[in-house]
Amino acid sequence: MMTAKTFRLSPGVVVTDTNVLINFLRIEQLGLLGRVPELRFEVPQQVMDEVTWEAQAAALAAALEAGELHPCEASDVEISALYSSLLKRIESGEAACIAIACVRGQSVATDEKGNAERIAHELLGRHRLLRTEELIKRCIQAELISVSEADEFKATRARNRYVMKFASFADLAAA
Repeated sequence: MMTAKTFRLSPGVVVTDTNVLINFLRIEQLGLLGRVPELRFEVPQQVMDEVTWEAQAAALAAALEAGELHPCEASDVEISALYSSLLKRIESGEAACIAIACVRGQSVATDEKGNAERIAHELLGRHRLLRTEELIKRCIQAELISVSEADEFKATRARNRYVMKFASFADLAAA
């Protein structure tokens, strides 16, 4: 079985899962991802296929066209083999993200829990798993948004059943 230590790291590239994209789409801030310093966000076709609401798909297409996000492929033999194996345990977008990141030594942006999270920790390690909260925190640190804007994003997501377990980004940013 592969482990987090199997592959060399390719720092700065983040393979992005559907749930993180949806979180940024719902706060109408998908373009922020393209402005986070030292990170390049890539999206596999399997994830693009999971963005099914017309307005969200159009916003994702616009972000890809603008170069804020970048498409990536899961087509080489090693990635395809791992992807096929992971598909038996998790959904297509998650499997593609983890397989690509694992083989290429990249990070994954995902908010998945359960089996997908366990697999990501096993194959990538905790340090290569980025959640929406971490990405918003990085936006604050890069002065792309303020703490109050981030807290409004947090409130917006909470109204849509994505609850972050801290009171304010001020607390998270201080940590």
